Amino acid sequence: MKEDLRREIVLGEGVTAQLDGRVLVVKGPKGEVSRDFRHPKISISIESGKIVLEAKKGTKREKTGIGSFESHIKNMVKGVVDPFVYTLKICSGHFPMNVAVSGQELTIKNFLGEAVPRKVQLQEGTIVKINGTDITITSPDKEKAGQTAARIESLCRITNRDRRIFQDGIYIVDKAGRAM
Repeated sequence: MKEDLRREIVLGEGVTAQLDGRVLVVKGPKGEVSRDFRHPKISISIESGKIVLEAKKGTKREKTGIGSFESHIKNMVKGVVDPFVYTLKICSGHFPMNVAVSGQELTIKNFLGEAVPRKVQLQEGTIVKINGTDITITSPDKEKAGQTAARIESLCRITNRDRRIFQDGIYIVDKAGRAM
């Protein structure tokens, strides 16, 4: 059944939104996040401190699309006020592993005694800090923070060895929004 759909997302204090075509830019005290929202039947507008999502004669597909857009926008608003933080733990039982950040690249040396260091490019807009055996990833964009954490974790996947014995690696221990 087709119906007119309308959802409103209230912007918090100190948060501003700007719409450039289909690209929504949300700015706040802790950063700025932009995202492209393309859908042929869903329109986005900004009205007096609110972001409005509308679909005229929307079907079930437009209803789910509006729900997805609403979740993404809420995460954007939340991130520019209080950035998302992921925590990873460095575990090195057999060989002492050296982890270093230089610019937008994370380097792991001596992983399982390997001579060639493993490297991963970090997402633009993320801040990565190493404190002892903890790696902290901070970003106002939830997707960039999560993707960076996943790239670092997958860099140290162990194959052809018994995972119960070789537990070396870097593992996500705390995600943004939920404890593990």
